[in-house]
Amino acid sequence: MPAQSGHPSIDPSRTPSRGATSSPPPARIADICHAALEGRTPTVPELEDLLSIDSAAAAEPLFAAARELRRRHFGDIVFLYGFVYFSTYCRNRCTFCLYRKGNDASPRYRKSLPEVVAICRDLAESGVNLLDLTMGEDPLTHDSGDYTPLYEMIAAVRQETGLPIMISPGVVPAATLSAMCAAGADFYACYQETHTRELYEKLRVGQDYGERAAARSDARRAGMLVEDGMLTGIGDTVADRARAIDEMRTDGNDQVRIMTFVPQEGTPLASRGMPSCFDELLAIAAMRLAMPDRLSPASLDVEGFAGLRPRLDAGANVVTSIVPPQTGLCGVSNSELDVDEGLRTATAVREALGPLGLRQASDGELRSWMTAARERRTGRVA
Repeated sequence: MPAQSGHPSIDPSRTPSRGATSSPPPARIADICHAALEGRTPTVPELEDLLSIDSAAAAEPLFAAARELRRRHFGDIVFLYGFVYFSTYCRNRCTFCLYRKGNDASPRYRKSLPEVVAICRDLAESGVNLLDLTMGEDPLTHDSGDYTPLYEMIAAVRQETGLPIMISPGVVPAATLSAMCAAGADFYACYQETHTRELYEKLRVGQDYGERAAARSDARRAGMLVEDGMLTGIGDTVADRARAIDEMRTDGNDQVRIMTFVPQEGTPLASRGMPSCFDELLAIAAMRLAMPDRLSPASLDVEGFAGLRPRLDAGANVVTSIVPPQTGLCGVSNSELDVDEGLRTATAVREALGPLGLRQASDGELRSWMTAARERRTGRVA
C-alpha cells in the first residue's frame, strides 16, 4: 500500500490552538533550526516561535531540521508498537476521554488473560517491535488494590512473545511499578496531557496533578523507561505546549508524545469542533529539536493511516496504535478508525515506510536503544 502524499493533517478550515501569537519571521525559524542542528537545545521562547508557525510552507524548514536530527540519531529506522487496550473500564471522569466513568456511549470490555496473550502473539508474529498494554483505571483492579492479574499478564506476554512491553495502567503505587518491572515491563506510560495546572484540572477532573509526575518518577526508580504525553486542541495555547515540551525534556522522559484532541460522544467536550492537526505536527518537530535522541510517536489513532506520513515527515520515529483487525479491540481517540479495514497493521505501516526512505527497526535495534537510554539516565556513556 503506497504512502499517502501531501499533508492531510493541515486543514485550513480548522482552527489551530494558537492563543495570542503571530507567525515569526522566516529568518527567526531558520536561526532556531540552525542552532538545534548545531547541538543547542531550544529555549522556551524559541519553542513558542516554532509552535507559532502558521503555514505548511513556513513550517518546512522546521520539519526538515527535525528529519535531519532524527537521521543523525536514529538513521533510517522507525519502531512499530502493537496496541492492546485490554480494559476500557475506568473510574476517572476525564472530560476528553470516551472511556470516562458514566459515559454510556463508551464501548466496554475486559479482555481475559488468554485473549490478551493470543492477541500479543499475533502482533509479535506480524513483526511489531514492542507491545503496548493499555487499560483505563479499571475499578476492578484499582479500587481493590490487587494488581496481581497485571503482573501475571505482563509475565505471560513476555514469556509468549519475548518482546519489550510498555504498560499503561494509569496511576499505581510505587511498589506496583516495581513489581511490573520485575514481571517484564520495560516502559511505563503515564500522560500528563498538559503541564499547565489550570488546564489540567479541567481535563483530568478530581485527579491530583503531582500524582502522575510522581508515578513517572517512581517508574524510573524501579528501572523502567518512561513516556509522558500531551493533548492539543483542548484549549491549550502555544505557551502551554512550549512549557509542556520543556517540562518533558527536563523530566528526562525517554518517549514523548502529542496527540490532537478528537471530540468524543457522551463527554463534556463532545460539542467542540475537531481541531486542525497542524499544531500536533509542529509539536512533533519541536520535540525532536528539543529532544533529538528520544522516541516520539506518530499515532494512527487520530487520523488513521492517512495521517501517518505527515507525522513521520515532522520527525516522529515510532508508529503507535497498531491494532490487529477482527479482535474487538478499541483505539483511544478514534476507537474503530481503519482497524477492521486492516490499515492499522504492521504490514501496512512497513509498506508506507519505504517511499519515505525509512524502514522498520529490528528488535535488536530497539533493545540497543533501550540499553543506551538506561545508560544515559545513569550518566554512563552508551
